[in-house]
Amino acid sequence: MGDRFYKMHGLGNDFVVIDGREMPVEVTEARARAIANRRTGIGCDQLILLSPSASADAQMRIFNHDGSEVGACGNAFRAVALLLGGKTTLETLGGTIALEAQGDTARVELEEPRFDWDVIPLAYAMDTRDMPVSWEELDHPAAVNVGNPHVIFFVPDCDAVDLARLGPVIETDPIFPERINVNVASLAGKDHLNLRVWERGAGLTLACGTGACATAVAAIRAGLVASPVRISLPGGDLTIAWAPGERICMTGPATLVYTGETDWSRFG
Repeated sequence: MGDRFYKMHGLGNDFVVIDGREMPVEVTEARARAIANRRTGIGCDQLILLSPSASADAQMRIFNHDGSEVGACGNAFRAVALLLGGKTTLETLGGTIALEAQGDTARVELEEPRFDWDVIPLAYAMDTRDMPVSWEELDHPAAVNVGNPHVIFFVPDCDAVDLARLGPVIETDPIFPERINVNVASLAGKDHLNLRVWERGAGLTLACGTGACATAVAAIRAGLVASPVRISLPGGDLTIAWAPGERICMTGPATLVYTGETDWSRFG
């Protein structure tokens, strides 16, 4: 009998979820990377570890495909909401998150977005609403921290951007000392945006929940759309609601694919 895990996804952004609330599981950067490997491990975009919390229903740690630990993952929040059921709270590196399972969808209430340059963080001070920087045709982005850092470019057609090439260049630019998630968005209709995301430490994924939140916030601040905003990602749609001075509310689906068992010592 091994340790149980859950394979889940949110709009195709997939996770291995380990519930360590009763039986602790040690996760190192190397172990997370080994589990996430799609050829020799279980395979996932992010590894999620749940553990006991003194201030919430559970503590949630998030490890990217490359083993790096991050503070937020919107799609994984919805997946965990379905596992926990009902109304719950999560302690994360990015703050306390309120969850509510609603059938096969979930409502997630994140912390208020942050815009100060040193909180994103950026290497030096600049206007995060309209950054005076560019990478080829991508220029004048906005920057938002929604528990993890995002830069957002509004373009005529997000599908025309070579994000697989430009994404890693922008992610690792020295202007972003903790690296960055890269979003390219285009207006698809009234209060509707199309979005593609290069995720820090994970690359191109079918969906990024925090990217959808950051993009909606930036678009509302810029007056491009009004709340609530429909965000269409390659894997499907999310609804994001936000007003200045308030927390961000994200609603969308999540899916339990299967439950498995393994011995975590196999992964180093």
